[in-house]
Amino acid sequence: MKKLPVFLMVFLCTITSSIAKTTDVLPEPENTFIGTWTIDVVGGGVAWLKVHEDQGVLDGELLWIGGSVLPISDVYLVNENTLIVTRTSDEKLKTTSGNERTHTRTWTMRITKINEAIAGTMTGPAWGKTGENISYFTGSRMPAVGHAPNLKALKYGKSIKLFNGKDLTGWRTIDPKSPNGFKVVNGTMQNNPVQPENGEHIYYGNLRTDQEFEDFNLKLEVNVPKGNNSGVYLKGLYEIQVVDSYGLELDSHNMGALYSRVTPSENAEKPAGEWQTLDITLVDRHVTVILNGKKIIDNAAVEGPTGGAISSDVFAPGPIYLQGDHGNVAYRNIVLTPIQK
Repeated sequence: MKKLPVFLMVFLCTITSSIAKTTDVLPEPENTFIGTWTIDVVGGGVAWLKVHEDQGVLDGELLWIGGSVLPISDVYLVNENTLIVTRTSDEKLKTTSGNERTHTRTWTMRITKINEAIAGTMTGPAWGKTGENISYFTGSRMPAVGHAPNLKALKYGKSIKLFNGKDLTGWRTIDPKSPNGFKVVNGTMQNNPVQPENGEHIYYGNLRTDQEFEDFNLKLEVNVPKGNNSGVYLKGLYEIQVVDSYGLELDSHNMGALYSRVTPSENAEKPAGEWQTLDITLVDRHVTVILNGKKIIDNAAVEGPTGGAISSDVFAPGPIYLQGDHGNVAYRNIVLTPIQK
């Protein structure tokens, strides 16, 4: 059995104590959970929670390890240091008669706070099998993003060519145990996560730079075949979506979007199979994206990590990483220019 951190063990003792003391109806406590929280899941994974109040009613959004930032189903205080958050997911099931019905699954977070730190559990049904899954986590309050920086006043350092066009020097898979679908073909970095016709699905690794960076401008070219999907992660935190979305309505999951957080202002993607340019600036937790010469995200605030982030620390340096576990994609001319502070 994996040994839990001492910090988390203290919180769990506090949780048990709080349950025993709240069987009676108590006066409404002050809500000090309002704000945003970045979360580390024990065993791996990053989550993010925002709690806010709208006309006297608590509400919020949650990112749990992967996928999108989604609204929560319910949130309420147990006492001044304990918060309950629930999240539901609907799935279609076939009945024995051949009809279809909606089945709702529910996950529950019990969060305990001491000062500006939190810890707790996420409990719900285990995926693909019977039983219950329990995840433990710790976290901390995130400072507000702040005002947008003046991009015209930025000073840049010396540009760094991240891909030499010959081999994968300077890159490695995030998980060394995962197979690598990337290889160099005709001066391009191509990912081809081939799956067996029969047998278990192969989970290919994501590719990251050995180097880590603070704020920067990143320029690259990308080619996405029809129906394929990838992503470029800034500092290992924020995914700029790479996907064949030509002809689709604007969405926060389209090409060039800050995945599930910021929707492009216009459709600037090219048809599948064509080379496209991305010009991305990340500075002071604000992002600007120019896709194929058109500015589609303009100095937008980034409240927190996107699904698949490898770190919860939005202030620490981090790598560029390319999503390798989704589909075919090719990259070339990847150049990063650091911003000097």
